Amino acid sequence: MATEILHPFSRPLYVLLKPVDASCNLRCKYCYYLEKQKLYSAQDKHIMSDALLDKFTYDYIHAQTMQEVLFTWHGGEPLMRPLSFYKRAMQLQRQYADGHIIANSLQTNGTMLTDEWCEFLKQNNWLVGISIDGPQDFHDEYRRNAQGGPSWVKVMRGIKLLKKHGVQWNAMAVVNDYNADYPLEFYNFFKENGCQYLQLTPIVERIVEHADGRHLATLGDSDDAPLADFSVTPEQWGDFLIAIFDEWVRHDVGRFYVETFDCMLANWAGVDPGICMYGKECGHAGVMEYNGDVYSCDHFVFPEYKLGNIYTSTLYNMLYGEKQHRFSQLKHKSLPQQCLECDYEFACHGECPKNRFARDRYGNPGLNYLCKGYHRFLDHIAPYMDYMKQQLDRKQPPAAIMQALRDGTFKAK
Repeated sequence: MATEILHPFSRPLYVLLKPVDASCNLRCKYCYYLEKQKLYSAQDKHIMSDALLDKFTYDYIHAQTMQEVLFTWHGGEPLMRPLSFYKRAMQLQRQYADGHIIANSLQTNGTMLTDEWCEFLKQNNWLVGISIDGPQDFHDEYRRNAQGGPSWVKVMRGIKLLKKHGVQWNAMAVVNDYNADYPLEFYNFFKENGCQYLQLTPIVERIVEHADGRHLATLGDSDDAPLADFSVTPEQWGDFLIAIFDEWVRHDVGRFYVETFDCMLANWAGVDPGICMYGKECGHAGVMEYNGDVYSCDHFVFPEYKLGNIYTSTLYNMLYGEKQHRFSQLKHKSLPQQCLECDYEFACHGECPKNRFARDRYGNPGLNYLCKGYHRFLDHIAPYMDYMKQQLDRKQPPAAIMQALRDGTFKAK
């Protein structure tokens, strides 16, 4: 109902698409999405139908409150659908565009890329995100195929094909208990391989056996559920970020983009960061499964966070409705006392709610497990961020900090 719509013009409507559900040709040990198939174990085919693709494309475009529309294809492994599926998707986008400017992005492990795929991606200006965790031994530690074999060589072959065809790409890297101990080797790998934009995702998971066969914990599970052995520790995460930041701030500002640092600077400058992870509110990006079920967030595909189905409710009502609004506001409202007292709350906003299963110094629940690492990192970068914010206030480039560090006109504490 229209009366359920709360703030329809405050932000674009954004939905991640899962055209093959959680199906994937790899079996990365820490994958949080592979087990989502168990939510749909009663259904045989876990692929998006042509009818649903048609309906979503029309509804998604016409539900937008802004001219720009971004289709984001995710998984599982979205390349497990044939190229013909995506050609059909673009045909429908053109058919229903109605004056909108439409863009597409694809998150893939890269192992299934071919010349034909890359020609399509280049011709249609798709942005490609590649999931890769650094040099070969780092990546192959946890990113393996169904037979337990390594995947790094095939991923690198995919990156080589993207570069060959001039496809715009960036990297999404998971930081785990292993590669977190080698921050500069990790960082330099991406620079040396032509990556211009790097997204860092710290992996934190807890293990709880559920009745339906899922084994990863939700926020509703006990706070003392054991951590998975691949999880990065708060100390590792803080040290990792500091080491990379010190390299970046001296040599790479404005040349190489690390999403975490960009988001921190945005928060320092009082601008909404590029991703919800470091925003004051979340819920800006829903996710739609292969059968039309819509959930509040990619990290909250659990029954209690289901908003509805596109066949029985509109995207507009689901993503702008009261339930999603409550989910969005809960990120800030659920912060424990320690966070509210913290000088750096404005910079991290408690990070992702899925990691808030620790207790604060007052014994209150809801503290982010990685808080200690984030606090050390933020305390370290504060003077640099203050300087770069001053540059932005003067309408000067933040990259000036590199020269200031070289000539000694700026010295960090």
